[in-house]
Amino acid sequence: MDMKVGTTLKIKGKIADCADGCFSQGWPLILTCYSFPCSFVINLGQGTDKLNLHFNPRFDESTIVCNTWDDNCWGQEQRDSHMSFTPGSEVKLLVTFENNEFKVKMPDGHQLTFPNRLGHNHLRYLSVQGGFSISSFKLD
Repeated sequence: MDMKVGTTLKIKGKIADCADGCFSQGWPLILTCYSFPCSFVINLGQGTDKLNLHFNPRFDESTIVCNTWDDNCWGQEQRDSHMSFTPGSEVKLLVTFENNEFKVKMPDGHQLTFPNRLGHNHLRYLSVQGGFSISSFKLD
């Protein structure tokens, strides 16, 4: 990926259904229960060791956590309680990379800002983890 200052990343995808549940298997009946951690993560940065933006909606806490990861150390969390995501829904996110900050536009139009603490002007790493499946992404 090649994301420069002034660029917007458009991501479309589907958020997983989040539920606790059980399923049966075999005979005699074996009941297996699970708990799906209901969150997902979008990381932007230089690589796995330098994340300029760690964007993490957490449904079980009804909050969005943003942070940086640099040299095996998390920065101070920034939390936003405006949760405009719904498990099982399809969404579009816009992440604009500016010199001093990131602007993340949520599906309902709410905008979250997070400082570019590491000061990079070029990002080459994108990862998505957890309960989110990307259907498309584009840099503008």
